[in-house]
Amino acid sequence: QLQLQESGGGSVQSGGSLTLSCVASGYTAIPYQMAWFRQAPGKEREGVAAIECGGHTIYADSVKGRFPISQRDSGNALLLRMNTLESEDTAMYFCAAIYCGVWRGLNEDDYLYWGQGTQVTVSS
Repeated sequence: QLQLQESGGGSVQSGGSLTLSCVASGYTAIPYQMAWFRQAPGKEREGVAAIECGGHTIYADSVKGRFPISQRDSGNALLLRMNTLESEDTAMYFCAAIYCGVWRGLNEDDYLYWGQGTQVTVSS
């Protein structure tokens, strides 16, 4: 079992920055693919960024160049640096993980472990 805990959300003005963190606990003896998803009010959850076990990354077009994803602490912590935030980025952000192997990308159905989410609100 793997538990994921997000932090770092908050309220910020348009153009500002936030850094989201996701800390994994439980069975961390093996590496995982990890990703960030988000869900805005009234909308479906969508993929934001993902990183595979070899370090390859993928981004949604809406955040490409603004939200670099990275890992630290031997992969037990996942970061999302959110730059130049826009009101459209307002959403609940979720961390997700799945075992290494087949590259899952931003397909949320393939991720097994999920955090509870952290709210990001961007005001214009």
